Amino acid sequence: MGESRPLWVPPWVRAAKAGWPVAGAAVVAVAQVVGTTAAQRHQGGRVPLDGWGYLLLVLGPALLVLRRRWPAATVVAVAAVTAGYLWAGYPYGPGFLAMVVAFFVAVRHGHRRAAWLSAGGFYLVHLLTGYVPPDGWSRAPEHAVRGWQELGVTAWLLLVFAGAELARFRQERIAAVRAAEEEARARRHDEERLRMARELHDILAHSISLIHVQAGVALELLDARPEQAREALTTIKATSKEALGEVRQVLGTLRGPGASAPRAPAPGLARLDELVEQAGHAGLVVTVERRGRAAKAGAGLELAAFRIVQEALTNVLRHSTARTATVELAWDRGGLAVTVADPGPAGGGDAGGSGNGLTGMRERAAALGGSVEAGPDGAGGWRVRARLPVPAATTENGDTT
Repeated sequence: MGESRPLWVPPWVRAAKAGWPVAGAAVVAVAQVVGTTAAQRHQGGRVPLDGWGYLLLVLGPALLVLRRRWPAATVVAVAAVTAGYLWAGYPYGPGFLAMVVAFFVAVRHGHRRAAWLSAGGFYLVHLLTGYVPPDGWSRAPEHAVRGWQELGVTAWLLLVFAGAELARFRQERIAAVRAAEEEARARRHDEERLRMARELHDILAHSISLIHVQAGVALELLDARPEQAREALTTIKATSKEALGEVRQVLGTLRGPGASAPRAPAPGLARLDELVEQAGHAGLVVTVERRGRAAKAGAGLELAAFRIVQEALTNVLRHSTARTATVELAWDRGGLAVTVADPGPAGGGDAGGSGNGLTGMRERAAALGGSVEAGPDGAGGWRVRARLPVPAATTENGDTT
């Protein structure tokens, strides 16, 4: 198969697209002069082109240089010049090209009224030129408008109107599609930014809280019980290494196409035992209770449940004096209910934190269509309840009860 040849594009269109108003006007001027000079050979009833005729043929395109700065004034002026050319009885031909360009530009820039009034005024001059002047008053030997001329001018104007309106509609549609794409792109960027902010907050808050607690233990036991201090430092090392790996995994979503995939499994309920073990190293005894049969919930729900439990346990370490906590995972046909409770009471320290953790938990649940409630349990402790619904397709096909 041969190479496909590009479609031919008129030179004035190429000049306009390239942003060359002077070059485009020059191309239109050459087309009008050359085309009308050739067309007058077959119009014996019209006035031959003279100096004034050529001046009018050039004046219209010269005004097109201003079409972008003043589109409404340009279309009015070009229509007046073209109507004067027609009133003077000069030959028909491509002398109307400048008016077509000015009309399209005016409609494209939103000056439809000026464009339509200019076209209507031009057509009125055309009718007056053919029917009003008595014999001997017109410069053209045959000034009367013939039927084919009347039909041709009318069809030409209708074609210009339709083409300009179609071009305007296409431009508006393209602008609307681009605006919608930009809005969707900005929304996706915001959602991704918030998602990464939640991930980093949950990872770092939990790990740094464990490191803080273990560092305090190590300082207290460094002289008296060096073996226990060594265990605390080992926990700090393991926790910081795991946190670093998870941060790299989150930031890996921004990697290029050639980058390697993360080797650590994504956080989920299968790694809940690791979370409980980490809390145990920090001195918090966590009991996990499971009810119902786990559904095939998908990575999104498991990640949200893991992060909610992680943030709730982090809050116990930071804001409560309790050294025990209970995690309950209750599955039913509607989804998963996560409850994290500690007996309290609340401790000092940074209990008056910013609340970003609770906000992150609620955002995670809301993204799945669920909700999170947190508050005192009435017995001096604190309780976090999260409801995470399973998607409909998973509920129907998954192994749920």
